[in-house]
Amino acid sequence: MRKQSLIKGSLVLGVAGIIAKFLGLFFRWPLIMLIGDEGIGFYQMSYPLLMFFVAIASGVPVAISKIVSENNAVGDIEGSFKVVKSSTHLMLLLGTVTSVILFVFAKPIIHLLKWDSKAYYSLIGISFAPLVLSIMTIFRGFFQGLQNMTPSAVSQVLEQFGRVICGVGLAVLLLPMGIEFAAGGAAFGAAAGGILGGSYLFYKYRKVKKECGIKKIKTSPEILDKILKIAAPISLAATVSTVMSLIDSICIPQKLLEAGYTSQQSTILYAQLTGKAAVIVNIPMTLSIALCASLVPIIAESYILNKKREVNNKVELAIKISGVVAIPCMIGIFILAEPIMKLVFQGRFEGVEILRYMGITIPFIILTQTTTSILQGVGKYVLPVITLVIGCVIKLGLTLVLVPNPKINIYGAVIASIVAYIVVAIMNIIILKFVLKVRTRVHNNLIKPVYASIGMGVCVFLSYKFMFLYTGSNGISCLISIFLGIIIYITLIMLMKVFKVSEVMNRLPRFK
Repeated sequence: MRKQSLIKGSLVLGVAGIIAKFLGLFFRWPLIMLIGDEGIGFYQMSYPLLMFFVAIASGVPVAISKIVSENNAVGDIEGSFKVVKSSTHLMLLLGTVTSVILFVFAKPIIHLLKWDSKAYYSLIGISFAPLVLSIMTIFRGFFQGLQNMTPSAVSQVLEQFGRVICGVGLAVLLLPMGIEFAAGGAAFGAAAGGILGGSYLFYKYRKVKKECGIKKIKTSPEILDKILKIAAPISLAATVSTVMSLIDSICIPQKLLEAGYTSQQSTILYAQLTGKAAVIVNIPMTLSIALCASLVPIIAESYILNKKREVNNKVELAIKISGVVAIPCMIGIFILAEPIMKLVFQGRFEGVEILRYMGITIPFIILTQTTTSILQGVGKYVLPVITLVIGCVIKLGLTLVLVPNPKINIYGAVIASIVAYIVVAIMNIIILKFVLKVRTRVHNNLIKPVYASIGMGVCVFLSYKFMFLYTGSNGISCLISIFLGIIIYITLIMLMKVFKVSEVMNRLPRFK
């Protein structure tokens, strides 16, 4: 199985992630048409709890990825399969316990968090997902450790496909019973998607295991102990990050009530923030998540082999990719917020200004994710936790102060996110400079993408205005402008020589 370079691995996962996100839009769009902003609000209230579980479990696949990569670097192939065997019991226990808690204690959880009682069915629907997802993440970590992102990429698309078909199908079937039942059916789609994606990964894992001539594998307490030591701080960092979403789900509806909104209005505004704006903003995040998944095993391998220069080169390349991806996305969303919202959520495009300002968070979230993964790759697990805790405290404080203000209301949550991620990103970059002694070429890696993004933004704005006057169609004008913007931006990046040919064409040896 051939290893993939940082750029190639990131592109494979990134393209799959974008496809999955667009499939997700086919999930969101009919849902919004079926159950409206209020129903999406019920769905979104339960979703952060699933993401909280994913965060708790996220350290295990990253640990698997890191250990498998290190094993392969020193030729211990059988050890890589022992890692999978040892982690299976841990993830089964974690997934089962979480699913049982969400299912059995759904009503007490809703009462504790002071949610609308109609969110109960969404919580029941989503309670089946942790058990399924816990197994799927093990195999994703394994293949990412082999530095081959293709199986994980395919599983992402299959997972989202299953989620769309099952989730939307159940929503349609249950709609006559009420929007809360339809939202519950949609929430069950996460489990269905996990079964489809996980089945594919299990098939690929069995195939690789057979190719390597591996038969029976014994569990190893030493390996499990190593997994836990790596996974615990990584999971803690991811959990702290996810707490930011939980803060929104708990505090925003309550604080909007204090601002003078009704319960229904609060749910609708929350849905516009998390069910619309956040969904669109998360599309470019798929490239960042792909970069991070590729980054950890590659950095870990270079670091354990003491290739300091190679580590520094990979770190600089990762920061460069982050800037090249994040900056144009921020500017593009800021300029085309209304056309994009009208295109994606036709007839229900309320929340345009929320999307416009949410887009400002993109560069800082991506930088935070990238720098966190770099620090994890070199074994600095605790430092990102500290910076994320600080960011979480800042977000909580600003949310509690700003959202109850009637003049700021929901935009207080947006401001809180922007400030929190700016602080965390800056702290992580400072830590990287002191820990790895990395010197980033700011002009080439960040300033040039800013110039290219501004040029792209001007062209996108003018092309949209011209095309809309010519065609009268928002959809056609928006899609053409986005496509034109991509071409212009790539051209400018190439003309400015942001990337070297060696960075793009870099190939790594085969895994045997």
